[in-house]
Amino acid sequence: MTLRLYDTATAAVRDFEPVHPGKVGIYHCGLTVQGAPHVGHIYKEVVFDVLRRWLERSGYEVTVIANVTDIEDKILAKSAERGIPWWAHAYEFERELHWAYDVLGCRPPTYEPRATGHIPEMLEMIEQLIDRGHAYVAPDGSGDVYFDVRSWPEYGKLSHQRIDDMEAAEDADPRGKRDPRDFALWKGYVEGTPRTASWPTPWGRGRPGWHLECSAMAGKYLGAEFDIHGGGLDLRFPHHENELAQSTAVGQKLARFWMHNALVTTAGEKMSKSMGNSAVVRNVVEWVRPIELRYYLVQSHYRSVVEFSFEALDEAAKSFQRLEGFVTRAVELSGAVEPAAELPFDFVTAMDDDLGTPAAIAVLHNTVRDGNKLAADGDSEALRETLAAVRGMLGVLGLDPLAEPWVSRAGGSDELTEVVDGLVQALLEQRQAARERKDYAAADAVRDRLKALGVVVEDTPQGPRWSLAGSTTTEGN
Repeated sequence: MTLRLYDTATAAVRDFEPVHPGKVGIYHCGLTVQGAPHVGHIYKEVVFDVLRRWLERSGYEVTVIANVTDIEDKILAKSAERGIPWWAHAYEFERELHWAYDVLGCRPPTYEPRATGHIPEMLEMIEQLIDRGHAYVAPDGSGDVYFDVRSWPEYGKLSHQRIDDMEAAEDADPRGKRDPRDFALWKGYVEGTPRTASWPTPWGRGRPGWHLECSAMAGKYLGAEFDIHGGGLDLRFPHHENELAQSTAVGQKLARFWMHNALVTTAGEKMSKSMGNSAVVRNVVEWVRPIELRYYLVQSHYRSVVEFSFEALDEAAKSFQRLEGFVTRAVELSGAVEPAAELPFDFVTAMDDDLGTPAAIAVLHNTVRDGNKLAADGDSEALRETLAAVRGMLGVLGLDPLAEPWVSRAGGSDELTEVVDGLVQALLEQRQAARERKDYAAADAVRDRLKALGVVVEDTPQGPRWSLAGSTTTEGN
C-alpha cells in the first residue's frame, strides 16, 4: 500500500509523492520558548517523531527542520516580569524544550534554527515582497512593515476562508495598516522595550513578525519546495496561512503537504498556559513514566482531539504495561531477539493510511495476546518471531523498551542496580524458604514488606519475578 497522508490545503487524503525520490523534507513549527512545555506542546513533537520513524522505516532519507522562536511579544513580557534579559529567558526554556524532547524519546531535529539567527534572510524576503507589490512600509513612521493580503488572490487558500470573513490580525498596532487583516512582517522598535531585541533595517530598528520567521527558515534549509509542513491545528490560521501567502508571493511553492495534529484539551478546552490548565511535561512524568506518557499520546490518531486527564493517563499506562510485560516475559524465555525486518501486514496498512496509530496499536495488542499464549508453553521459534514482530512495531512508535533511550534509563546506575537486585533476591530467597517449610505467614510478610517498598512480586512457572510498582521491568529469581 502507498503511504497516504491528509493534506489540509486540499482537505483530502492523498498519495504521498516526495519532491525528490527517496528523500523527504519536513518543517514543523517549533515552540515559542516563553515557558516550560506542556503536554499540548509536546504532542506535536511526538506525532512528527512517529512520522519520521515511519518514513525512515519505509526507506526514505528524512531531513527534519524545527525552528525555535526565541524573539516574540510574550518572551519580552515574561522576561520583563522576571527582571532578566529576554535572551536568557528564551534560552532557559529552549533547554526545557530539549529536555522534554529527550525525556519522551523524540529524536532531535536534523537542524533546529533560531529565529534570531536568520534576520538577514527575513529582511531579504521583506524587500522582495515590497518590490513585488505585496508588502508596504507603514506611513506613520513606526517602522512597521505589513503584508497586503488583498494583493494576493490566493490568501485564505489553506484555511478555506474568504478575506472578508476573516477577523483583523492582532499581531501589531493597526494604526498603519491599509486593511485590518494585513499582518506584520516587521515590527518597528518601541521605546521602552530592550534595544537588544531590535535590529537595523532600511525602515528603522525593529524585530521580525512571527510568521515571517518560519518562511525564511523553511526556505533556507529545505528549498523553495519541500514535502511536509506541519504543526498544531491552532497554527493553520493565521500562522500557516500567512506563511503560505508570503512564501508563494516571492515565488516559492513551499510544502506539498500541510499536516496538522489536533489539539490536546482539558475539560473540552485547548490546553494553554493562559488558561491555567496546562499539564507541564516535567510534572506529568512524575505521575507516569515518560514511555507511558508517549504511549498515551501515540494511541490517538494525530487528527483526533486528545482529552487529557490523569484517569485516562493511568489507563494508558496499564495498557502499555501489558505490551511491555510480554516483551519482558518473552525475553526471559527466548533471550533478546532483534526487531523484525518485516512487520505484520495489518500494521503496515494502518500506518500507511494517514499514520493510523490506533489501528496499528490494535494489531500490537492482538499480536501480544497471541504471544502470551505461546509464552505459556516456554521458548519456541514462534515465540521468538512474535517478539521480533512486537519489537519492530513498538520501535516504529518509539516505544520499544529494549531500545534507546528507554533501555538505558530503565537500569539506572549499574552499581545501584546490582545492589538493589541482590537485596530483593535475598528477600525472595527468604520468602521461598518460608513457603517450603509451609510458613505462609512469614512468606506473606516478606511479600507485604516488599510491596510497601514499591516492589511487586509475581509468581511464574519460571520462579518469582519482581518489578517496581508502575513498571514491568522485572528480574527473575
